[in-house]
Amino acid sequence: MDKLYKKPTLEIIETLQKKTKNVHYKEIIEFKAPNPDLTTSTYNGNMVQLQNETVIYRGYKTWMDLAHLLQYRMLTPEIVNDEFVLIRYEKLNEDSSFHKNITEKEEKYGENSIFSQIHKNEEAAFIYYYTQALKNVQIEKRVRILNLGVNSGDEFEAIQKLCENFDALELVGVDYCESAINAAKEKFKRSENVTFYQHDINELNSLELGKFDLIISIGTLQSSNLEFNKLIMSVVQNQLKKDGAMVLGFPNCRWIDGEMVYGARVKNYPFSEMGLLYKDVIFAKKYLQQKKFRVTITGKDYIFLTATSIRKD
Repeated sequence: MDKLYKKPTLEIIETLQKKTKNVHYKEIIEFKAPNPDLTTSTYNGNMVQLQNETVIYRGYKTWMDLAHLLQYRMLTPEIVNDEFVLIRYEKLNEDSSFHKNITEKEEKYGENSIFSQIHKNEEAAFIYYYTQALKNVQIEKRVRILNLGVNSGDEFEAIQKLCENFDALELVGVDYCESAINAAKEKFKRSENVTFYQHDINELNSLELGKFDLIISIGTLQSSNLEFNKLIMSVVQNQLKKDGAMVLGFPNCRWIDGEMVYGARVKNYPFSEMGLLYKDVIFAKKYLQQKKFRVTITGKDYIFLTATSIRKD
């Protein structure tokens, strides 16, 4: 792949795609590229003059994006000389994805599952938009908070760090997975204001939890065993106060071999297809607007729908 950097990006993609067919898990491919740090405030595609040649400028973000698109992990580039770096990609193991985890359904998201190794709060693209959503709903004023699909309680940890009045709030988490709920209980064992229930969200009304100032659900309501539209309407009608708020998170990514890879994937498509994702987002938005909520949609790898009541009665 000598002087691959001289080709247009489309040709680079095609060349690497062909090479990828013969690359195995953990195998590393390398190719030389002009050092992006040689210039700043330069858009991709502009020509940059080096000492002995003119080259196409491409920033590290392009190389990072390309790595994920081709199912690679970008490793630390190596310095070749004053003008060039060696871009290094390591092939991801798609079979290590929790999406392909064959663990029994009850424990696919359990304490010892591949999913338990995922820490969303340490992903900048998740925690930035999640905390932004919490601030938008004025989290410190939402006394009763319900989390549907709470798993081991990561979203509550973020609230704990954000709210100086955390101990004055009442937080309730519900999840179907028993081991995840047990892990959450252990994590918050010193917080008497936090309660967890191992329960089927389809039967949420049977818990008789009352109504809440804020309802959170991240990556749960689109589960195949839940009827999204029906459940959203039921939760708004039965568990949300009229002046309450909602924060819903919709995964627009996949978790593969230690990486959060952008783009929702559905069965029978070998590429990212986000039709179902946005269908659910738009339904929730329209329904909540009809119920007199102000709705915003933000995010990237997770799409966050934030709704706050604007009712005057």
